[in-house]
Amino acid sequence: MTTASVPSDSYGTTEDSVRCAAPQTAESPAAEKNSYSQILQSSALIGGSSVINIAIGVVRTKAMALLLGPAGFGLMGLFGSIVDLAVSIVGMGINSSGVRQIAESVGSGDTDRIARTASILRRTSVVLGITGAGVLVLFSGQISTFTFGTDQQAAAVALLSLAVFFRLVSAGQGALIQGMRRISDLAMMGALGAFFGAVISIVLVYFLRQDGVVPSLVAIAAMSIVTSWWYSRKVQIQSPAMTASQVRQEAAALLKLGFAFMASGFLMMGAAYVVRIMVVRMVGLEAAGLYQSAWTLGGLYVGFILQAMGADFYPRLTAAAKDNAACNRLVNEQAQISLLLAGPGVLATLTCAPLVIALFYSAEFEAAVEVLRWICLGATLQVMTWPIGFIIVAKNSQNIFFLAELAWTIVNVGLSWICIRSFGLNGAGIAFFGSYVFHGVMIYAIVHRLSDFRWSFANSKLGLIFIFLIALVFCGFFVLPILLATSIGVLAMILSSVYSMRTLLNLISLDRIPPLIKRLFVALRLAPSGS
Repeated sequence: MTTASVPSDSYGTTEDSVRCAAPQTAESPAAEKNSYSQILQSSALIGGSSVINIAIGVVRTKAMALLLGPAGFGLMGLFGSIVDLAVSIVGMGINSSGVRQIAESVGSGDTDRIARTASILRRTSVVLGITGAGVLVLFSGQISTFTFGTDQQAAAVALLSLAVFFRLVSAGQGALIQGMRRISDLAMMGALGAFFGAVISIVLVYFLRQDGVVPSLVAIAAMSIVTSWWYSRKVQIQSPAMTASQVRQEAAALLKLGFAFMASGFLMMGAAYVVRIMVVRMVGLEAAGLYQSAWTLGGLYVGFILQAMGADFYPRLTAAAKDNAACNRLVNEQAQISLLLAGPGVLATLTCAPLVIALFYSAEFEAAVEVLRWICLGATLQVMTWPIGFIIVAKNSQNIFFLAELAWTIVNVGLSWICIRSFGLNGAGIAFFGSYVFHGVMIYAIVHRLSDFRWSFANSKLGLIFIFLIALVFCGFFVLPILLATSIGVLAMILSSVYSMRTLLNLISLDRIPPLIKRLFVALRLAPSGS
């Protein structure tokens, strides 16, 4: 479970924070439209950054696919999983817990508390980064043997320690920026880090081929720490004088919450790591490259929806966590916006999967089309269930959070083992989808007990519409001629895009839309002429 307000170039004032934290049990239509507008504004900033990241990712992924081929791309996926797993274990959930602690401090309006939390967050991220790097170097031989069946990659694994250090320090800096709700800085940080990381990584792989895989991962992490430092330095907070007792108290609060996030991250990254190893052992390294390519594409569009969701929604929900009515309203609003944005994109990916594979990779990756479609189904359920999962995090229910993630991990790994043995590579995608069916049912039952959460009528209707369209398009490629199935997919994609756009325009205040764009919407009859 990963982890809206008006974005600002500076962190929120005390008045803004108090207003966000105040209970909101009933709202006027104008206030409700303003809330939807805030969600869209933050989503637009992070989403715009993600669109840039996607464009950069297209170039980087295409280059890596052409330079490395499926086997080399699979090798990159395995090394990347090692870094992800190390960061999730040693990182103690510093990014997510840091965001929550900073957001809670800002919500209190206590400037001394904000300064203490920010100072401890920065120091802790550096200590964790050094620890993570040391652990990876110390166990590089064992990790190489477990992953590749030989210790010949031990030196490469040890070099990845730099990537772990850079990413953990960057996570702390990013948490500070996000917790302060500096959404525009967060967006720029992501876009610039992706650009410079892509340029350097492509150059390294071009000259070194497979020997450049690990240096390229280190380079990407290095660019993330440079850009996060550049923007986090704008947060002008004086480091307060703190006693040893205060340092221990603040660090303990941060790490106690972070442990739940660490455990969750470990379970999720560990599951992904184990599934890749299953694919390598049961199907082959080339199949792991195909799975990695499908996994990357399946989460590409949905990923930026989820990233936008967490950027401002998480701190905002944390401020309202004690008020169930306000909390549930915020979740339903966020879920509605996320579904409207994600639905057409998922339909487009399902319909154009062969074209997308060819565009991002090469003809060698054609066998990844079917597993990509299965992953798209699971990604759709992610969009529907992740907003409600934030309720568990916002309410600081650490034990429930961990147990829910543990249950999902067991189901995911168990299904993967069964499905890969039965269906080969496609089984990995089927298992991913099945695990999120389980996850959705489980999370809804949990949050219903925590906050009496229920889907709004609008969200229930919207969910049924998109589930029907996605199921229709998905099944069409199995039972209909390819031309007819593609035509149905294109029609569903167009109709859903128009429906989503009209619904979004009805939800927001049109006076917040730039005049030129508003005139375009009116010309296309997506907005009333008198607006």
